[in-house]
Amino acid sequence: MKSAVGSVKNTSFSLLFSDFKEITKAKLAVSVVFSSIAGYFLGAYQISAVSLLLLTFGGYCMVGASNAFNQIIEKDLDALMNRTKNRPIPSGRMSVKAALTIAILLTVLGVVALFALSPKTAMFGAISIFLYTSVYTPLKTKTPLAVFVGAFPGAIPFMLGWVAATDDFGIEPGTLFMIQFFWQFPHFWALGWMLDEDYKKAGFKMLPTGKKDQGTIMQIILYTVWMIVISVMPAFGITGRLNLSVVAAILVLLAGLTMLFFAFRLYEKRDNVTARRLMLASVTYISLIQIIYVIDKFI
Repeated sequence: MKSAVGSVKNTSFSLLFSDFKEITKAKLAVSVVFSSIAGYFLGAYQISAVSLLLLTFGGYCMVGASNAFNQIIEKDLDALMNRTKNRPIPSGRMSVKAALTIAILLTVLGVVALFALSPKTAMFGAISIFLYTSVYTPLKTKTPLAVFVGAFPGAIPFMLGWVAATDDFGIEPGTLFMIQFFWQFPHFWALGWMLDEDYKKAGFKMLPTGKKDQGTIMQIILYTVWMIVISVMPAFGITGRLNLSVVAAILVLLAGLTMLFFAFRLYEKRDNVTARRLMLASVTYISLIQIIYVIDKFI
């Protein structure tokens, strides 16, 4: 009997933990925290384990809170789409009250943790939650410009790490912000292309022209080119302490050109398979160049 009770408790905990990961979008949150940590390493004069822990914890809380608020606001729309109908709230596994409690608690914990690093870090973290939940989320059903608005909070993490390390905002974190800002357009439009039919069930307007057409792909290509240009700018000595060696710049350029190749392939093929390849290439790109930037600083 005790074994059966213990098994039930373990199963219940496992389900609760699984729903917590889903309501906070754990995989996305971890990737965002990775960006922040990369920014921290780039900005730090001296690495502090305490600061890294605060940044990791606070960053996850802020991203998790944003995602939880988003799923509360979009619960009825999530129920209409295949990719989201099994999320904790629309599936009935989690109440709105429970999700709201999680979102508020994570917001408070996140702001406190980031404030312990610096007031500027906490301010940017709070701005990202506000823009994501109060501006980007409502705009998704009204205008394709939602992606442009959403690119602002989405570009904060890479920059946030530098600010957390230096308590300063200048050309260096501004450059990191711009890299991730321009990267988001090809990334999310590739995702929007793949999921266009599902998004339309909820009335989401994610593609810039509203259609899977040549105009959308041309914008994907244009923003990818801008992303590449900004990503190699630190090699020219015009971005303060943020520098790239020639070798690192070549690697970053090759990674960008690979992503651009997939953007042109989408122009040629115009199918979901190619859009998925572009989306995966974009995920690889942003993580890879952050690793290159950090390694280049320390060797």
